[in-house]
Amino acid sequence: MLALNIALMLATFLFMEFVAWFTHKYVMHGLLWVLHRDHHQKDHDSFWERNDAFFLIFAIPGMTLIYFGISNGAMDPRLWIGIGITLYGAAYVFVHDLFIHQRVKVLTRTNNVYFAALRRAHKVHHKHLGKEDGECFGMLLPPRKYFIEAKASKEKYAK
Repeated sequence: MLALNIALMLATFLFMEFVAWFTHKYVMHGLLWVLHRDHHQKDHDSFWERNDAFFLIFAIPGMTLIYFGISNGAMDPRLWIGIGITLYGAAYVFVHDLFIHQRVKVLTRTNNVYFAALRRAHKVHHKHLGKEDGECFGMLLPPRKYFIEAKASKEKYAK
């Protein structure tokens, strides 16, 4: 049963990449652009953005599932789904807020191909200041072309 729950947690984590992509493309760049706009158009000097409200939108289901799952025992699948959602949220904070946007100045440099591809795909996403014409809406799985560019760049500077 534990192995099945761990598999469920990992599947949930992976599924969250699709949820994040879909939400980013169709909700953040759609109906809730009013909250996401300040993430693309820096019209403020605050550390916080209206866009940070999405943290709660994603965190509430994970916390709720963990609460109801743990109250029913450690083998309750809701606990493991909640943990998968929460782990994806932690990865989001680490990758998006700390690594890519440097909201806290850590992880400023890397020559890792995967992280360079992530950073490049996100820069391409942010070149569009409006809600239309966006690209690269995912977070952990950038398009293959950015891996190729990152690898070529790494090889160029290694010489």
